[in-house]
Amino acid sequence: MRMTPLAVGLALTAILASGCARPEPAADDGSATPEATSGTRPTASPMVTASTFLPPGEGTGAITYDETAVPPGATSDVQVREQEGETYVQFTGTGLAPDREFGAHVHTRPCGDKPGDAGPHYQNEADPAATGDEPSSDPAYANPENEVWLDFTTDESGNAYATATVDWEFREGEARSLVLHEHHTSTGPGEAGTAGDRLACVSVDF
Repeated sequence: MRMTPLAVGLALTAILASGCARPEPAADDGSATPEATSGTRPTASPMVTASTFLPPGEGTGAITYDETAVPPGATSDVQVREQEGETYVQFTGTGLAPDREFGAHVHTRPCGDKPGDAGPHYQNEADPAATGDEPSSDPAYANPENEVWLDFTTDESGNAYATATVDWEFREGEARSLVLHEHHTSTGPGEAGTAGDRLACVSVDF
């Protein structure tokens, strides 16, 4: 049976929606967070950063430090919208390790050849106790309302999708990258905001 253009469009929409569906977040046991802090999507035009992950020294836009979890050639698409005092961030990834948990946070500095080059998490209200050697791990500051967390789990094809909405806007020039981590983000005292090793980094001028 010949499908009309409208039927084809509806079918593609259904396929894409099912392919980007996010898994239900795990129960809060202090070691994981919801995989996207979602809210109403702003209507302002997004700022889009599309990158392909490459090893250190081969690329600057998106760098992989763990080629098993984030193989060279995997892709990242980061969209940012700021509107009426709120910020919406969306991450879409392809070609990542399949069926795997990742933590993801906005960091303060651009990516570099070393995982630590991206600096600490960006915080809307900075933790006064944090230092360069001891980043914030106080749940009062290291939380998905004061930072941007985009934890996700890839599907069987290595695709991922996560969003976060916060009720503030980035300070100009102070948020410069999105870092992918080893596991979902912890929330307990003394470990809040930690998510294991830094696996990859995407430079984004938020």
